Amino acid sequence: MRKILVIGIGAGNPEHMTVQAIKALNRADVLLIPTKGDEKAFLADARREICDRFLENPACRILDYAVPVRRADGSYEDGVNDWHHAIAAIYERTLADMSEDETLGLLVWGDPMLYDSTLRIVGHVRAAGRVSFETEVIPGITSVQALCAGHGIALNRIGLPVEITTGRRLAEGWPESARDALVMLDGVQAFRTVEDPEAEIWWGAYLGTPHEILLSGRLADMAQTITETRRRAREAHGWIMDTYLIRRPTADTGEDAS
Repeated sequence: MRKILVIGIGAGNPEHMTVQAIKALNRADVLLIPTKGDEKAFLADARREICDRFLENPACRILDYAVPVRRADGSYEDGVNDWHHAIAAIYERTLADMSEDETLGLLVWGDPMLYDSTLRIVGHVRAAGRVSFETEVIPGITSVQALCAGHGIALNRIGLPVEITTGRRLAEGWPESARDALVMLDGVQAFRTVEDPEAEIWWGAYLGTPHEILLSGRLADMAQTITETRRRAREAHGWIMDTYLIRRPTADTGEDAS
């Protein structure tokens, strides 16, 4: 039976590749590399660098595909759903062109289980029922891990939860369930909506790549600096991916050492 390997490749550094991911890479008969135009050519180039460094299977075929553009009209949810189905159609056509015993590898930025939709898209292919396949998932290093490692901090405070959310959600209001929020996929600079004067931020962009930028401090002092740094970085590189952790003070600021 055909198989899909969903391989987490890390946050941008080829050395984030685990032994398990390298072995999976070399089990693939076909590898799909998404392209998003010149603006985000780095993302495709990073995947190709990984293949150049770790792929030892000479029979493996590397295929590029242009990622469909997500429509901006209508509701956000409908636009994402249509977008995912368009990508699912590409996966399905690729599988249909493969032999029954071949394996398709999908190289997923970061980790396939954390704020990535590849598994949902694979689910659409399965639900359509036109091609049969098995799925295996290989976890990867995330931007969350790269952020905390870069700043030399633990993700959580002892005994306290961390809310992992998006910029879109944070802009709607601080999550009620936590005093610490880890924010991904922020296109609206939602950190500027947090008004707590004692909040602290640990921010990172292009994590794991040669362009990595790290900034931290009291949010009220750092918000404008981050905004300007983000603007200049986008102008320089044509794109930006950033992740950040915001911590608000608790009634008891001490940490249990147990």
